Amino acid sequence: MPTTALRATGPEWTDPDCPVARTVDLVGDRWSLLVIRDAMDGARSFTEFQRRTGIARNILTDRLRKLTAYGVLAQEVATSGRRKEYVLTEAGRDLFPVVLTLRQWGERHAFAPGEAHSLLVDEHGDQVLPCTPTSAEGVPLTADNTRVQKTR
Repeated sequence: MPTTALRATGPEWTDPDCPVARTVDLVGDRWSLLVIRDAMDGARSFTEFQRRTGIARNILTDRLRKLTAYGVLAQEVATSGRRKEYVLTEAGRDLFPVVLTLRQWGERHAFAPGEAHSLLVDEHGDQVLPCTPTSAEGVPLTADNTRVQKTR
């Protein structure tokens, strides 16, 4: 969905000028992120999302409707032709680095040392390496060497 459409039809923005705040307004609640995570992992049907997350039907219905309205998911007719399924849009697929970063933060900070957890692996079965944002010159970026530049 184009940005202008979100500007006109989006929620009341927490902080209208902040991309982080707008993103959180759209996809930042627990259930939305878990639905997006499961869509990235191949979930397509309402039943599958519900089974994987344990989410209540009414909340799942609300999140799927919201994610579809904001262009993160789209509905398509399943190959069986009997029902519709949910698929990630380009905007939804663009959230992969966000989910990956949340996952990697969780691996470092949400588990005790040695505590078992799921792993994200590539198509060859190798664990995905930690992501580090870098500058145009290849310097690792942190909160200490970046700043927000206001456009107004």
